[in-house]
Amino acid sequence: MSAINWLAVVAASLVGFAIGFVWYGPLFGKKWMEAVGMTEEDAENGNMAKIFGVTLIFQFIMAFCLAMFFYGDPASADMINGSNGAFYGFLTGFGWVATALGVNALYEQKSWTYIFINGSFWIVVFTLMGLILGAWK
Repeated sequence: MSAINWLAVVAASLVGFAIGFVWYGPLFGKKWMEAVGMTEEDAENGNMAKIFGVTLIFQFIMAFCLAMFFYGDPASADMINGSNGAFYGFLTGFGWVATALGVNALYEQKSWTYIFINGSFWIVVFTLMGLILGAWK
């Protein structure tokens, strides 16, 4: 844990949060709400302080865990840089998170739009988290 750059973990967390604001707002907000069956009124009635607060905590946990994969073994920590950090982040987002969401969505009988919007969000987030954690040692 001493090899972890805590500022990079915080930055990666905040980047993930900011991407979510754009992704589920102006970029795919209307399509996503349609895919989940949510109305504008439903969204406005949510406890935004709780949602945003817990989201930041979860984003921090994700960034920390990715950092542990990168720097948990001191022998391999020197091999991590921005480009392979982004690659490993992509593999995490695509190979673990997006596919796991896809499996759940299939059983929940969600649309392919739902799978694409949510899965690609996590691919982008983990790729950028990996880039930040790999480049900022």
